Amino acid sequence: MVEAKVTLAHDMVFSGTATSGHTLRMDADDTSGGQNAGFRPMELLLVGFGGCSGMDVISILRKKRQLVTGLEINIQGEKAENPPKVYKEVHIEYVVKGKGVEKEAVERAIALSLDKYCSVGATLAKAGTINHSYKIVED
Repeated sequence: MVEAKVTLAHDMVFSGTATSGHTLRMDADDTSGGQNAGFRPMELLLVGFGGCSGMDVISILRKKRQLVTGLEINIQGEKAENPPKVYKEVHIEYVVKGKGVEKEAVERAIALSLDKYCSVGATLAKAGTINHSYKIVED
């Protein structure tokens, strides 16, 4: 079981901790009474998606003995106009850096992450559409 605890620090600033013991700060923007002192909760969904899928992709590429020297993941989310303003579309781009990294290995790693392993992506996909792209940069 995963557990989390979120506590009001002051104004609209909240501190969140989870089973891992790590802490992060959340806040609203100044139009919602916040002071921009931390992540917005909806931003954390995209960051979590990038981390979840990135961990899958790098693990799979390493198992396939691909010489990956870097991985950058760029995520954009478009929210619905009306509350609860869920992400109706998310685009995730993988920028894989390495030496002789095979296109087929990257495609397979991404497909496995998005279709089978990444629980954050699967959760977001229930509310909207997930699109993806990738680039391989020779290092």
